[in-house]
Amino acid sequence: MKPPDSGQFIGSLIGQCLGDAMGFPVEGQNYQVCRDYVRELIEEGPGLKARPGFVLGQYSDDSQLARELILSYVARKRFDPVDYAARIADLFSRGRVIGGGLSTWEAAIRLARGDPWDQAGAPSPSAGNGSAMRAGPIGLMFFDDFKSLVNAAQDQGMITHKDIRCSAGAVAIAGAVGLALEQKEIDSVNFLTEIAKLSAVIDPAAGTAFTALIDWVDLDPGEALKAIVLAGYAMGSMDNWQGLTPFVTGSVLWSLYSFLHTPHSFLDTMATAIEVGGDVDTTAAMAGAISGAYLGIENLPQNLAEHLTDQGEWGYEDLIQLAVTLYEIKVQLGISEPYP
Repeated sequence: MKPPDSGQFIGSLIGQCLGDAMGFPVEGQNYQVCRDYVRELIEEGPGLKARPGFVLGQYSDDSQLARELILSYVARKRFDPVDYAARIADLFSRGRVIGGGLSTWEAAIRLARGDPWDQAGAPSPSAGNGSAMRAGPIGLMFFDDFKSLVNAAQDQGMITHKDIRCSAGAVAIAGAVGLALEQKEIDSVNFLTEIAKLSAVIDPAAGTAFTALIDWVDLDPGEALKAIVLAGYAMGSMDNWQGLTPFVTGSVLWSLYSFLHTPHSFLDTMATAIEVGGDVDTTAAMAGAISGAYLGIENLPQNLAEHLTDQGEWGYEDLIQLAVTLYEIKVQLGISEPYP
């Protein structure tokens, strides 16, 4: 297998952050608001809009935590859940987090007071998408070792979310990034079959959900959403649809659909990920990480990405350098070890 190039590593991190920044201004808004936003900024633009109270290009906790995951790997030259948990606690303790779900906040408080990384997470039935939204970098770290990918994706997720549905969602996003690095052409059947197989190691029901998506990838977004909702994989009903909740299975399914429905266009993928309404910074972040890994940085809109920022820090050039450093450690130097 030919190794991925550095542009794909860069593309995945920038794609995650840019998708997040594009969805963040309308996070939590209903379908109609998000559809109008997509039409204005993506279909008629492309463009970028700031969320009130934030600067242009600000991304949220989804990408902050994905970035910290890479920083931990770079520092330790391996995935270390103890180090990563400490970074999560520090980010929240310093008040630097933008957004953040209740379960993640509560887990961060427990971590800060000294709870072990594998005991701090929210127990079932809490099943938000906080563990999946940041899992993309695991696919970069373990694209050549899917056993380690599954184990690391599960453990990074357990730091904040213990429900097996959360772990399976994290495996699905990490696996999708890892697979996207390898693909010359996307075969959605094989792609989803592999993701279902990986996720079923953690949760057989998740494997069934991702297998079902095979039949929905070619549907128009409205029909695909209806299928996901009627199958019980997204909370709510199609009557007076307000948008996706942070429930992990529905969020991950929609992110995978958004990428696989239009794999050759980052902006088309973002349009689909955002127009659904609801927790769209997360759906766009996850879809963006996968799309960027597949397309590479050269096929992402630089005129939008160059505005990325985290409260005046960690902008476009900084993120590129971080991705390059990860690539050098993982691919060029081959400093990597299996994760048990």
